[in-house]
Amino acid sequence: MRLNKLTLLTACCLLAFNTFAQKKSKKDYLVTIDTDQGKMRVILYDETPKHKENFIKLSKDKFYDGLLFHRIIKDFMIQGGDPNSRNAKPDDVLGRGDNGYKIPEEIRPNLFHRKGALAAARDNNPKKESSGCQFYIVEGRKWSKSELDKQAARAARKLTDAQRKVYETEGGTPHLDGAYTVFGQVIDGMDVVDAISTKSKDERDRPDKDIKMKVSVKKMRKKKITKKYGYEFAG
Repeated sequence: MRLNKLTLLTACCLLAFNTFAQKKSKKDYLVTIDTDQGKMRVILYDETPKHKENFIKLSKDKFYDGLLFHRIIKDFMIQGGDPNSRNAKPDDVLGRGDNGYKIPEEIRPNLFHRKGALAAARDNNPKKESSGCQFYIVEGRKWSKSELDKQAARAARKLTDAQRKVYETEGGTPHLDGAYTVFGQVIDGMDVVDAISTKSKDERDRPDKDIKMKVSVKKMRKKKITKKYGYEFAG
């Protein structure tokens, strides 16, 4: 019994130390998603560590380079990361590809589908596990108070006053909240997301002209990120 208590105490100390270290870290990763429409800069959340670690690893491994944004819907989102989209023919059906594993859901009530949110795509599995590689970026639209009331009632989910204000003034896709893991946010280049979402497309929402991506990550001082892009880190 004493050993178990010591083990538990050690684990708690390590968890507290790691949490403290994360909060005190002066650097974080800045993600750049480069397309022929321009560049998007993205921050990944510490609250979703499995998704953050996975996206960083895939980016460092150049997994995403050459893949397409294969699904675009104006006022909703743009989706990419299907490995089958690399060198895909115009009539190929995309959106079903994966990299062989799923990521356990990390759905957090405070991380919601505001405009610019980076979230993990998934199939209809009951555990809400995420695709190991496919993701989408929210474009969304602005919502009225009455629309948000209906959404909250339908989903039996309460939106905070701050979240309501964001959906009313900035926009997003509140009907996806609680169903998919949001793990990052575009902090620069939303005009690129908007531009991609308006491109001509076929009946399957695939752009008529391929939109390829190149994804890179770079560790930078948080103060530099804040100064350059205006993003304020929590804590």
